[in-house]
Amino acid sequence: MNRFYRLPVIIFVLCTLLAANAQVRLPKLISDGAVLQRDTELKIWGWASPNEAVELSFNQENYTTTADIDGNWHFMLPPQAAGGPYKMIVKGKNEVVVDDILFGEVWLCSGQSNMELTMHRLRDNYPDDIKNSKNSKIRQFLVPDKYDFNTVHKDLDSGSWVEANSQNLLNFSGVAYFFAKDLYDKYRIPVGLINAALGGSPVESWMSEDALKEFPEAYAELQKFKNADLIAEIEQKDQKRQQDWFNELNEKDLGSVKGNEWFAQEFDDSEWKEMQMPSFWSDTELGNVNGVVWFRKDINVPENWLGKETKLWLGRMVDQDYVYVNGTLVGTTGYQYPPRKYEVNDSLLQEGKNTITVRLISQQGKGGFISDKPYFIAVGKDTIDLKGRWKYKLGTAMQPLEGPTFIRWKPGGLYNRMISPLLNYKIKGAIWYQGESNTDRPETYNETFSALIKNWRDKWKIGEFPFLYVQLANYMKETHEPVESDWAKLRQAQLNTLKLNNTGMAVITDIGEWNDIHPLNKKDVGKRLAQLAYSLAYNESDTRLSPVPTKALFSDHLVQVSFENNQSGLKLKNNGPLRTFELSSDGINFFKANAEIIGKDVVVKSSKVSTPIAIRYAWSNNPAKANLFSKNGLPVSPFEFRKE
Repeated sequence: MNRFYRLPVIIFVLCTLLAANAQVRLPKLISDGAVLQRDTELKIWGWASPNEAVELSFNQENYTTTADIDGNWHFMLPPQAAGGPYKMIVKGKNEVVVDDILFGEVWLCSGQSNMELTMHRLRDNYPDDIKNSKNSKIRQFLVPDKYDFNTVHKDLDSGSWVEANSQNLLNFSGVAYFFAKDLYDKYRIPVGLINAALGGSPVESWMSEDALKEFPEAYAELQKFKNADLIAEIEQKDQKRQQDWFNELNEKDLGSVKGNEWFAQEFDDSEWKEMQMPSFWSDTELGNVNGVVWFRKDINVPENWLGKETKLWLGRMVDQDYVYVNGTLVGTTGYQYPPRKYEVNDSLLQEGKNTITVRLISQQGKGGFISDKPYFIAVGKDTIDLKGRWKYKLGTAMQPLEGPTFIRWKPGGLYNRMISPLLNYKIKGAIWYQGESNTDRPETYNETFSALIKNWRDKWKIGEFPFLYVQLANYMKETHEPVESDWAKLRQAQLNTLKLNNTGMAVITDIGEWNDIHPLNKKDVGKRLAQLAYSLAYNESDTRLSPVPTKALFSDHLVQVSFENNQSGLKLKNNGPLRTFELSSDGINFFKANAEIIGKDVVVKSSKVSTPIAIRYAWSNNPAKANLFSKNGLPVSPFEFRKE
């Protein structure tokens, strides 16, 4: 066909395809099972062909509009009382029906892994909560974990609303679920959770490009990662480096030689040395090596265990493990944080001697079994403790593996893909659990965290909505003398953020775990956030909140500290004196101090500090011994004051 005749045909075909594809479409958030914010005017929006007529039918009312030249359209729905379910019909050239809509309270749930942590991880801690969770009025929308440094997205790629029940709940954020359950139990209205969290993410990744301009280093990094070729190059290098490292490790590993595998049940390990586990092997004669270390332990199994469901719990390990029982692989975990909970096939165990073998790969830092975690094998209520002496042998030593770049955490990327598409959706407020990934630069968190809250409030255009966040938990080994601590500095930055209007902070320095950055007590975290919501979002006066220091009065020999959220007064938890108070006369050298509750204040003194100019409380990575609480049982926030 002559090219002059082909052109009109091509144009006709393209126009036909465009017309066929240009259908009325709603955002992923407005879909079956959606929870919409009650008692406020709502924007219902979507896309269609340019200038296409669009009609909305809802609750016996009809609304009409016309899409603009870019295909955007929206309706403003008048405020609706809590309740449902309702049906919504949107018509253009096609028809979209949205069923089972509820009106209630919508909360954004964001941050990093401690917000993301699912009920599946917590299933052994809260079996009854999961079993009894069926409630069609509590729903979650899980935002896909995506990033984009170049484009501010208008919609999500996927996602759906799901209601709480024993199966769906396993994919709910644990913190968010317990928060929602408390709200529902109190108010008996639907609660919708928009779960937009990603493990490891620093605060800068959740901020928009214009907000990042205040922070030149982060803004420059965002501009750098707009280069797709650079990202591809980095990803290729990361992948090759990792593949080369593991290829070399597997080739050198003496325990993986075919025909003489160290996991074989009949393998002779009589010449192997022994190590007390759990521990880091850097603390033993093996030293601080990376690579592969093999561990073997023999246990005696009684006859009545045979043919029954068997659980094998191996705490946590650093970094990657392969676990064998009698020569058969029963489980593997690729990184250090998840608990090792494996099921053993009922045909694997035999009466008498059985061998458990662990191939443990350490990529960098200290390798080993994490202390104070459960290590056992069990059938029903019968258990065999696996702590104690394990035989071990080095499979191969390796140079440390440089970690990946984690491009998804770079500034601005998560905002563009996971927050921007939500901005038209009215929310009651936000709950936030993040900060661990900013502890390497805690001083800047004073500015960046406040900037994030202001940024989101500006973009949502619904005023200063309640922003409730979790202060860092206690973590890492305890110290017994005054120390500098980046975790303490970040907690102070979180405390300082309360200067922003309508913000609240849940203090959890009493429910962390020294050996786990993901403490499992998420029920109390959710409940403490709910108490903040009752106060800030629902104007309840009878709430349980952690006391927060407001001022320190410095004088010769002593400092007097006052608190807010202190209506019930203060108390000493457990026996002994008040602990973890420190004073300094130069702001550099701190000394332990004596403290006493006087009325609703605390008075602090130290014989080593005659003229104090600085005071600290619970100033360490893990202030587990801090024992100043409200009389209703909540910990006082860690703090530092300096004389002005």
